[in-house]
Amino acid sequence: MVQTSIPSKTEQLRGNPLEPAGTPYRRYKGSPHPFGSTVTNDGVNFALYSSSATKVQLLIFNKPNDVEPSRVIDLDQGANKSFNIWHTFIEGVKAGMGYAYRVDGPRETRNGHRFDPEKVLIDPYSKGNCFDLWDRGAACVPGDNLQKSMRSVVIDTTNYDWEGDQPLKRPMAETIVYEMHVGGFTKSPTSGVECPGTYLGLIEKIPYLKELGITAVELLPVCSFDHTDVTKIHEGRKLVNYWGYSTMGYFAPHQGYCVNTDTSKHINEFRDMVKALHKAGIEVILDVVYNHTDEGNHQGPTFSFKGIDNSSYYYLTGSDGSREFYYDYTGCGNTFNCNHPVGEKLIIDSLRFWVEEMHVDGFRFDEGSVLSRGEDGAPMEHPPVVWSIELDDLLGQSKVIAEAWDAAGLYQIGSFPGARWAEWNGKYRDCIRNFIKGEPGIIGEVAGRITGSADLYQGRHHEPTNSVNFVTAHDGFTLYDLTAYNEKNNWANGEGSNDGIDDNCSWNCGIEGETDDQWVNDLRKRQVKNFATIHMLSMGVPMMVAGDEFMRSQGGNNNTYCHDNEINWFDWNKIASPESKEMIRFWSMIMEKRKSYIDHFKGRYFTGACNKFGLYDVSWHGTQLNNPGWNDPEARCLAMTLGDTAEDTDQTANIHVMFNMYWEGIEFQIPQTSGLKWHRAIDTSLPSPDDICPRDQQVAIDDTSYVVTGRSIVVLSSRATS
Repeated sequence: MVQTSIPSKTEQLRGNPLEPAGTPYRRYKGSPHPFGSTVTNDGVNFALYSSSATKVQLLIFNKPNDVEPSRVIDLDQGANKSFNIWHTFIEGVKAGMGYAYRVDGPRETRNGHRFDPEKVLIDPYSKGNCFDLWDRGAACVPGDNLQKSMRSVVIDTTNYDWEGDQPLKRPMAETIVYEMHVGGFTKSPTSGVECPGTYLGLIEKIPYLKELGITAVELLPVCSFDHTDVTKIHEGRKLVNYWGYSTMGYFAPHQGYCVNTDTSKHINEFRDMVKALHKAGIEVILDVVYNHTDEGNHQGPTFSFKGIDNSSYYYLTGSDGSREFYYDYTGCGNTFNCNHPVGEKLIIDSLRFWVEEMHVDGFRFDEGSVLSRGEDGAPMEHPPVVWSIELDDLLGQSKVIAEAWDAAGLYQIGSFPGARWAEWNGKYRDCIRNFIKGEPGIIGEVAGRITGSADLYQGRHHEPTNSVNFVTAHDGFTLYDLTAYNEKNNWANGEGSNDGIDDNCSWNCGIEGETDDQWVNDLRKRQVKNFATIHMLSMGVPMMVAGDEFMRSQGGNNNTYCHDNEINWFDWNKIASPESKEMIRFWSMIMEKRKSYIDHFKGRYFTGACNKFGLYDVSWHGTQLNNPGWNDPEARCLAMTLGDTAEDTDQTANIHVMFNMYWEGIEFQIPQTSGLKWHRAIDTSLPSPDDICPRDQQVAIDDTSYVVTGRSIVVLSSRATS
């Protein structure tokens, strides 16, 4: 029997030498796979896809911020190209060094080609990019931009001690999502952290998150982005891209959130954050932006995809059959060709990277409907990338959440396929906003939304957990501002307050903006508690926005994308105030109650099951029992009884909920059940701490009815009498 040795990683990738020994950064044939830069002990393999390039140069920099390359390598079409993949192995290149490409090809914009060998390009698969020399303007105009360009960085991802960490794989039914911005969470001087505005700064505040009770953070984009793509100055204040929805590198953590400016170290700071959050039992979900890139339209910069293979990576259009311009289904200048094989591969490869190498637990897909579009813009019956994400074995345990609409009007709530795809439920948001502000005649829809939006999901064999329920998100009013502003107040954005949506389904409680009127301020607190209560007692997956727990305000600005300042930053001094502590207490306790009532939220629709006390899994009422008044156009009241039908409990986790969104108090009948006694768990009209009580402090209800104060919610929980 002949024994064969397993070739080393270098041997697998290197191939035949193409230059004599002793040549600095000696070139070898290399391997077409994997894409990007792959580090070995002896050098690095580089692989780049371009279907129409005629010439590719690889630039090697000893340091990523070196102005001039230490070597420029012309790749040979015969030896360094396999089909459409250009590749080479370069001996002596090490982790921490920089690299970039120049790519030439047909200069035929009519046919979709925008090759420009004067432009220095970063690798789409780079795990880090150096911005030290970056000048966005130089990438937008003709001419060589070597001295003002980005460089990709060679990064070895294998050198990190995870200490046994793995993604947490918490069931969706047990998940409470907290949408937050990494930088804004700790960037204020009031945060008191050692490393404000960073991944490490977030680590310092994990005790706050754990005490609050959320189970997952959903991070606004942390893939490498260009904050300079917003360049306005308004009233002396510099505006920037704060949110980060302008991705430049899909494999690279944004280094602006790092303490160590060494690009080769930034991956580990992100990993430190993930590992620390996991130790606290908190999952990490990334907001990812595959619908467009930061290269914009035909007037935008050329720094990667546009110069490498424009006709493959983007949806293109033009007059008379040309492909000169970009379809813009995203509102951001271009649309990424998600369902082209190479675009699909990049998306899947990057998702796998974040799961396998960075241990993240899931993803929220910005303008996710774009993933369903074909090259003609029409939604596809079976979009390949959507199904690939659904069926991929490595991604199979990760959470996938779609923003099921895009800027061009494709609205796909309830339409994403498979078992795993969840969706931001915009219909839940609008319905609950309108109900809490007092809109009449919508109680039927309210009942459907708080019991899992069966009209959207059940017919497709989905579950309530396919619905991510939210009232607020980063784009829009904060929860407090929903109660304080009828009109958006976006003047600080420098666009005459013409940006942002106009229909916010908000109500200012009688006075626009901040006020000293105590009655109004108390009402606003009650409304926030109403939102929190209905949100956490709804079937589906709740998502809240960071800061809503202490009534953070953006001054009525519903489009704060450009403000890296106090408009968006957490004010930790405010968090310490008695009023904020009261609200944080309420949120923490309502989340705890959701967990204690978990049998009602296990991801199944109600079936009509009945427990030993004669309570059905759900029963609907109005002010009178079993008479909800579905067809009453003036109805602003609703009540429901949720019976605990789980076989493995004592069946006393029954709750009765009364919603009164009328402006005056109304008497509600209470179900009378032999063997059970009702106790008041929540009454949003009462002052703290009586507004929400732990089980051992709940007040018994002896009457057969309860007067629910105007614009408030009451929750009763049961106890066995014997």
